Amino acid sequence: MQKLSEQLNNLLYNQREKALRIIQLASGTQVMLGVALLVYRFGFLPEEENMLQVLKFFDLLFFANLVFFLIRWMLSIEKIQFLKNSWFETLLNFLILFQGLIYYLTEGYNILFEIIDLIGFRNPDLTYQHILSIFLLVLIFLELTKFSTRISDLELKPATTFINSFILLILIGTFLLMLPAMTTEKGSMPFIDALFISVSASCVTGLSVVDVSTYFTFKGHLVLLFLFQFGGIGIVSFATFFASFLSKGVSLKHQSIIQDFLSSESLDSAKGLLKKIILMTIIIELCGATLIFFTWDEELKFSSIGYKIFYSVFHSVSAFCNAGFSLFSDGLFTNDISQGSDVFAREVDINLRQMYLLHFIIAVLIILGGIGFTTIEDVTSPGRKGQKIKPRKEWKIGTKVAVYVTLSLIVIGTVGFMLLEAYQLTDRTIIDALITSFFQSVTTRTAGFHTMNFGGSEGGTPLSNPTIILVIFLMFIGAVPGSTGGGIKCTTFLVLALAAISNIKGQERIELEKRTIPTELVRKAFAIFMFATSYNFLAIFLLSITESGNPNAPSILTLVFEEISAFATVGLSMGITSNLTWMGKIIIISSMYVGRVGTLTLALAISNKVKTNSYRYPEGHVMVG
Repeated sequence: MQKLSEQLNNLLYNQREKALRIIQLASGTQVMLGVALLVYRFGFLPEEENMLQVLKFFDLLFFANLVFFLIRWMLSIEKIQFLKNSWFETLLNFLILFQGLIYYLTEGYNILFEIIDLIGFRNPDLTYQHILSIFLLVLIFLELTKFSTRISDLELKPATTFINSFILLILIGTFLLMLPAMTTEKGSMPFIDALFISVSASCVTGLSVVDVSTYFTFKGHLVLLFLFQFGGIGIVSFATFFASFLSKGVSLKHQSIIQDFLSSESLDSAKGLLKKIILMTIIIELCGATLIFFTWDEELKFSSIGYKIFYSVFHSVSAFCNAGFSLFSDGLFTNDISQGSDVFAREVDINLRQMYLLHFIIAVLIILGGIGFTTIEDVTSPGRKGQKIKPRKEWKIGTKVAVYVTLSLIVIGTVGFMLLEAYQLTDRTIIDALITSFFQSVTTRTAGFHTMNFGGSEGGTPLSNPTIILVIFLMFIGAVPGSTGGGIKCTTFLVLALAAISNIKGQERIELEKRTIPTELVRKAFAIFMFATSYNFLAIFLLSITESGNPNAPSILTLVFEEISAFATVGLSMGITSNLTWMGKIIIISSMYVGRVGTLTLALAISNKVKTNSYRYPEGHVMVG
């Protein structure tokens, strides 16, 4: 008997690699079938009889997943360790096994459905279908996470992998938004418009060619929510987090991608910071959603508590990710809620632009999302000396720069709005005017919410040209590196300013906070600035050509505003987005993408490194200035 057991083990071991490859291929097929079923289930609204067939396929996929898991367990060398390392997957398959055994042994007793019915859900059949769909989605996500851990097998640069992850997210979003169930209109959304919205959401911009609040159904809004959540944190970041969380291991390439994305100092710090970031994001967004939930005006009657929760979560995530999407027709500038009884119990005359407490909460979320994850981690983590926690810790120089420059730009923007638009704020108290100016200063640099008329809204006087120029300046600078915001980044702007001052003074080195700024960092800042200015100049030039024949031909100032807003992933508009030609939309799409992944990252991805630069030519004199 023992000999037979040894022979069986030897056979399994010899065929292990081949069997695992087959299981891997079968799991990939299972994932594709699962995705197809979910798309059919939620994207095409199948009839009841067809839904019964879908549920049978669900059961088949669950059974296949259980079989694949058991085979991998049998092929594992250390079976107990395999279960420990795959504890979450083990739990999921145990639930599948338990449900299946109860159903088989009792000849048709569905314990999950009975529990749902016992709890007293209004529609137990629909709830049962939703639970199965979520369970299948979790299994699919688990398999995709396993695939992401093999990213190091691809011979791609970290920068290339990073930008490709956004392309993948954009394509998925475009496909989902084109499904019939995602829009209130008949048929599917036009491809160019779906691509535009998907890029805008994935790149956390907020520009839109349609009225997001009325054009999309609840499912469409849910897709947008996931797009700017994944786009804000980074799809690779999520995959890496779950890979490490599920004990699947993280490759060096994974860590290198995260290091670039978070602007972290080292690979080890990037890996450790990632877990904190995900948890930090969840906590901040939940706290923000809770505060927003209790901030809605009492006259704003939602038709259900579910809609009120969703609106709170949507705006909280949109603010923290600096996405700028809103579920109101004119954003926070709306003064008439008349979207019908599906969401709101009745039509009400609510002026969102005067809900100042809501504006302040959203502004704080925007600041937290735009100041950078490494900054938040450094500010909130206590200092340590031995085993004792010091009451105050010295911030890193990067944290000081991020905090002080951000505060300075907020103050400049607030004072600028207060002075330049004083005539618009005379009907408000000094506190209300201060909050309005503060909110618009915060959101202008990266988020895209607005409570003032930039030219594309009804009601109120549009902003003056000097204010628009100030906004363009703030948008171009943007947020902090390693954040959800865009622009050339405020730290880049500071380094350039210090370099210019040092050059004028004749200083050999650039010094800040008793530290010397490395020359290569200055070169990087100049490269970012040159790439950004060159790209935006070219895009504006092309927009002036494509929109010259537009019946609603916009002025050059509105084109500049639209382009900088897209490149800096801000999302503010002077009302020309929906009127752009298809070529103009392509240019704006490209700008949103380039602005999100970063000009320097894109350049590194498509460039080839110089083999050596150890040689040095004689110096040559070129006149400048």
